[in-house]
Amino acid sequence: MSKPRWKHFTLEDVVARQRDSQVPYHEFLRVPALSCGIYHLKAGAKDLQHPHDEDEVYYVLSGSGRVRIEDEERQVGPGSILYVQATSEHGFFEIDHDMTLLVFFASGGPDVP
Repeated sequence: MSKPRWKHFTLEDVVARQRDSQVPYHEFLRVPALSCGIYHLKAGAKDLQHPHDEDEVYYVLSGSGRVRIEDEERQVGPGSILYVQATSEHGFFEIDHDMTLLVFFASGGPDVP
């Protein structure tokens, strides 16, 4: 039996699954060249992530705060799109309102059913 060539998700469903998981990051797709997840940071939270081995893109769905990538800082909010090169130091801080982000990693790894 062959694997499906495409998958369908709704934003409402993947955000609800992240919320129900009660962990900040919920991956909903992993294929060899890409992984995607929802990342949620509560207002005032500390972002504990470290540099990743893959390029990544963040899309801010809701909330606001600041992001530091290497030596640059910027205010972000709904609609902000951020590209972060692999191995770059980065993190969110001064989170004013709960932030929910859609995250795309450039390489995922083995397929997850």
